[in-house]
Amino acid sequence: MALKAGYLHCIGGASGDMLLGALLDAGLPLDDLRAELAKLPVGGFSLDATAAHRGVIRGTLATVSHERHAVGSYTIRDFVGMVEGSALSATVKDRARRVLERLEEAETRVHGEGHVLHELGDLDTIVDVVGVVAGLSLLGIEKLYSSPLPCGWGVILSRKGPLPSPAPATMQLIHMSGAKVVPPRGPYLTAGELVTPTGAALITTLAEFDAPPMRVERLGYGAGSRDSEEIPNVLALWVGEAEETGSRAQVSLLETNIDDSTPELLGHVQELLMGRGALDAWFTPIQMKKNRPAVTLSVICRPGMEPALAGAILEETSTLGVRVHSLTRYEADREVIVANTSLGQAGVKVKRVDGRIAGLSPEFEDCRVIALREGLPLQEVYRRVERDARTELGIE
Repeated sequence: MALKAGYLHCIGGASGDMLLGALLDAGLPLDDLRAELAKLPVGGFSLDATAAHRGVIRGTLATVSHERHAVGSYTIRDFVGMVEGSALSATVKDRARRVLERLEEAETRVHGEGHVLHELGDLDTIVDVVGVVAGLSLLGIEKLYSSPLPCGWGVILSRKGPLPSPAPATMQLIHMSGAKVVPPRGPYLTAGELVTPTGAALITTLAEFDAPPMRVERLGYGAGSRDSEEIPNVLALWVGEAEETGSRAQVSLLETNIDDSTPELLGHVQELLMGRGALDAWFTPIQMKKNRPAVTLSVICRPGMEPALAGAILEETSTLGVRVHSLTRYEADREVIVANTSLGQAGVKVKRVDGRIAGLSPEFEDCRVIALREGLPLQEVYRRVERDARTELGIE
């Protein structure tokens, strides 16, 4: 089954502005995008688009302007509040919130709790995030893919002082997601910063890195703010039809046998691995040499996550080695939406097969909170949340 797909060719890197420019250059009407951004409960910013050449490539330069008093004065929590208090659609809200929360997690891992944002505290951040998410929806793009992200090199200047390129938050986002990257080489050694934290948050949250064959129908180039002599500073967006492959993906299976650990330690290791990006982790009882009861730790992850997760297993357990197997698995497409139910808002996981909704699963933590608050059995909360979510999505 064919679906409308977008592919990001990150020629000169990726930033929020470049993604906006690519969407506009691919045919997204500027007025429609402005109308979506006007649904945010905040003013003092504007979005403009102009034609620009980067090398011999003509594209669109998107420029976000904002009032000077708003510079660096917001937190990610402020931006999440703006999204939740907006008139945007439930799907756009959910995807924008996920991008912002991933960005917040990366910043916290790098700088610690309570870190004061600098460039990321400007209104540009919320405009870029919501603009890109809403723009993809307006163009009808059902699935987004990306090329590997090119890494820059050297030192960049920020409001908080000099930083390495790629910036620590950008690298943390790449690490957290297992995104594919192109290490610095050739012209990329002198290009400076190529992927910004906002660009990395958007792509690692919304896109996959294993693109299927597609038939390109529209093409757009988003121009970066600099005109580099080394590389064309543009990001290309291809829009077209791709065969539904939500069915098939490459994964890695990490395994090791452990015969001298406590249940508490094993539980900790499982939670740690899931928190670091594993797709799944479980234990299987086995019998080892000398009739010792033991367990096999099995971990499923994206191929790019193998080194980090294998390293964590070696550090956190007594094992001396981790086996790695390359596998192909069939997958259903999935996303978590925020459903408005008779018991309040609750997250619901939506499973799709060939573009068709094949199942709904209320999020446990949300339902547990509701059950405790309302004094209802958890199973009853599950039933009512799923019923109301089905009504909201218009399915039987």
